[in-house]
Amino acid sequence: MAPSKKKHAKNQACVIPGGFTVLSLQFSSDSAARHSLYVKEHRVRAERSSHRPLDRTLFVLNIPPYCSEDVVKDLFSQFGSVQSVELRDHPGSSQESGPKLSKFFKPAEKQGFKVGYVVFQISSSLPAVKSHPHDVPLVVCTEHRPVKTGLQKWIQQYTNSFIQPEQLQQKVDSFMEDYDKRKEEEAERQKKEAEEEQEDEEGWVKVTRGHKGTKARPHSEAANQRTLQREITKKKRKELLNFYTWQHRNTQKEHIAELRKKFEEDKQRIALLRAQRKFRPY
Repeated sequence: MAPSKKKHAKNQACVIPGGFTVLSLQFSSDSAARHSLYVKEHRVRAERSSHRPLDRTLFVLNIPPYCSEDVVKDLFSQFGSVQSVELRDHPGSSQESGPKLSKFFKPAEKQGFKVGYVVFQISSSLPAVKSHPHDVPLVVCTEHRPVKTGLQKWIQQYTNSFIQPEQLQQKVDSFMEDYDKRKEEEAERQKKEAEEEQEDEEGWVKVTRGHKGTKARPHSEAANQRTLQREITKKKRKELLNFYTWQHRNTQKEHIAELRKKFEEDKQRIALLRAQRKFRPY
């Protein structure tokens, strides 16, 4: 007997294995095709980031290419006030190394389906999203929120690719000001740490750990002794390794001499066997 297929009741949320809730997405009200979004409460405790609070962040999968961050924000605003939206190619940490770059200096984004992190203002918005009925689709393109696709989208992207010199100069100046500010803060922090170092009566120097790339501070007497001891140990180990290398080479030479001696004996034996096998009829 074939297994029976269970149909979801109307006005009910659709939850699939893994804890994901299925939301139906429709491009326009007159479109017959529907797309499925998979949402789940973001609960990655290993990621300690204030940008994605655990009780207010929604993890969204299968976001289509025609949905930008602004579109996603408008779609989920019906469940509560949205604080921020982040779209990525793959799930991962929100921590970015280095300063935040402008869109003019970033490589072109890949066009494809993305994953998203939607942060709400209040935590009660998450249950509202997860309880949304599966048969009530979220409409992307409306009169108040038109979304361009196809040729119109390409024309818009081409127009936006032109950069105004004044705007570009403003972005460059803003980046350099931020860069100089961070450099000054780094120099001030290093100067403050250097002033906090104090030498006690026995000559010990308290050395604090600096950031990656900072210059090394002068070592104390104890640190110099440890460095000298490591060099002595390294030298002894190298001498022992050289001895083992010489012993190995000597063994190889003896083995080669033994092989050559055996080879000469085998040649003599073969010559003797050939002489004994000559045809002698008389």
